[in-house]
Formats: sequence, structure tokens, C-alpha cells
Amino acid sequence: MDLLNGPWVSQLTRLPWGLVSIVCAIAGFGMVVLYSAAGGSLDPWALKQGIRFAVLLGAALALALVPPERWLALAWPIYGVLLLALLGVELVGAVKGGSQRWLDLGIIQFQPSEMMKLGIVLILARYYHYVPKGYETRPEVLLPALGLIALPVGLVMLQPDLGTALSILFGGAVVLFLAGVRLWLFGAAAAGVAALLPVAWNFLHDYQKRRVLIFLDPESDPRGAGYHITQSKIAIGSGGLTGKGFLNGTQSHLDYLPELHTDFVFATMAEEWGLMGGMLVIALYGMVLAWGIRTAVKARSQFQRLLALGLTATLFFYLAINMMMVMGLAPVVGIPLPLISWGGSAMLTVMVLLGLVMGIARANRGPKW
Repeated sequence: MDLLNGPWVSQLTRLPWGLVSIVCAIAGFGMVVLYSAAGGSLDPWALKQGIRFAVLLGAALALALVPPERWLALAWPIYGVLLLALLGVELVGAVKGGSQRWLDLGIIQFQPSEMMKLGIVLILARYYHYVPKGYETRPEVLLPALGLIALPVGLVMLQPDLGTALSILFGGAVVLFLAGVRLWLFGAAAAGVAALLPVAWNFLHDYQKRRVLIFLDPESDPRGAGYHITQSKIAIGSGGLTGKGFLNGTQSHLDYLPELHTDFVFATMAEEWGLMGGMLVIALYGMVLAWGIRTAVKARSQFQRLLALGLTATLFFYLAINMMMVMGLAPVVGIPLPLISWGGSAMLTVMVLLGLVMGIARANRGPKW
């Protein structure tokens, strides 16, 4: 009986189990979509995805039991290790699909840039936790913060991985905004970026240029570079209101839709489940995002607020870019749909993200440890 009344049981009861249920529902639906994408088979995606999710859910719950103050103390070491890992990718990283993004650790291949999406939010939340109010925009405070963002963004662009670099940049910019950096500086930065676009264009790889051009006019090369997005829009549009039915998708099952289990899994789902299925998925994601915002509002410290909101914004970036991408509203940049797309690194990042925010939610529901 003492075991059932121990302090660890009390901490478990303070976890947001409603949120856990929603996350399990999204992941479960994702496995159903992967089962269909494989033609009605658990192999090669659905079963492995389910096992991976179960393991990472346990890891996320364990992370949620760690006091947020521990992450405050570990922010610099974590950022430093991830930065060294990104340097390691440049020196000895494994190459896949023409990009050098992975470190081969023997038992797994680790993609440091994925975890840096969280690392940048963590380090900037810690940095601005100690900045006095009113000092956020001063050059001696702002320039080091910009340096913290520029280092990983530059290293990730060398891989090259534009989508992940933009995600890291977005997470960093959100924390700067939430910390109190003046809005006019973001406007000036946007104007500067717009002015440098012709110069930046020359530094893009040929395939990145093709993605931008195809985004602007996908019909210009429907059988070549525009094939992905053209087939994706056909799949989504053909699903109609209620979809073609489970296991009845034609674009996916007849191999017209490329990357049907990764980047374009939302199109695979929309073809069979229609607008109603898509709205259900969006509603579930919306509940997760709303929970993240409520967690930040209830947080007791600047660090916790910035961390919770920054991580929630990072999750929103994943969702928005992937869904806009498959609908032709954004260039194809290789960002997966959280908890649904096949892939270990992306799911690891999302589950760690949720674990950190759940830890903040747990810590603010009652007395501290």
C-alpha cells in the first residue's frame, strides 16, 4: 500500500493524461493510414511505427517527470552537444538522398538537426530567463541571441536541409518575439531578407531552386519536378467530403503519389478519409496546440513560459508547413507530419517536445518536488 501512495505515484497522477490520450489517438490514426499506404499490410511501416511510438511515449512520460529547473541547468550543455554533433555531421556524417544529415552511432543513425529544433528554443528560453525586463532589444543582449540562432542554422544549411534550417530559425524568432524583442526589428529583418533574396537565390542548390519554381507554377513541369505536388493535389481533391473509403485510395495504391508514407502522408489520408478525416486530424492537433498554450499561460517562470510557447510554436510550424506543402500552398521542403509520417528522427523530436511541455504542465499543477 505504501508503494501506491509514494511520491512518484503522486507525480504520475499530475501528468496531463487527457493530452496523452489525444496524442495516442493521432498516432493510432497515423498507423491506420500507414497500414493502408502499404496496401493493407502491417509491414513495412505500420507495425514498426507502432512499436516506435510505444517506446517513445514511455520516454516522453519519463521526461515529463523531470523538474523544468533541471532543463534550465542543462540548457547550455545540451546546446553545446547538439552544436558539436552538427559539426560532426559535416566531418563524418552519413549521406542519404544526396544530403549529409546523419551521424552513424552503430545501433541507430541520429539526425542532430532534428533535435536542434528543440535545442534552440531551450537555450534561448534560458538566455532570456536572466535578461532584465526592458533590456531584451539592447545590442549587447540581442546580438549574442542572434548568434545562438545563426550557428546551427548555418551548419544545417551546409547539409543542405532548407526545411530544418527554417524550422530552427522560426523557433528562435518566436522565442525572441515572446521574450519582448521589439516588433519593428522583425519588420526590419523581413525587409532585409526580402532585399537579399536575389543574392540568396544564387546560393541555393539546383533542386531547391526547382522546388521554389514549381511551387510558383507546378503545371510548368507536371511530369517532372512538379509531379509530387500535382499528384498530391489530385489525391486530396479526389477524396471529396468523405473520401474514397479505407484501403480504396487509387493515387496511393497505384503508386501515382510519391512519398505517400512520409512527406505526403496527409494526401494519402485525405484521399481515403476526405475532408472530414482531414478536419478531424486538424481538430486533434488544434487541441494539442491549445493545451500547449494553456500550459505556458499557467507557467510560473519566464523560462517555463518561453520554453512551452516556443516548443508549441515549433510543433505548429511542423503542422502548418507540411499541410500547406501537400496542398501546394508552400514549396516542398521535406517536413513530415508529426506522429503520422513514417520516420524515427521526426517522431523522436516530437515526443521529446511533448515530454518537455508535459513536464511544465505537471510542475504547475501542484506543489514542487
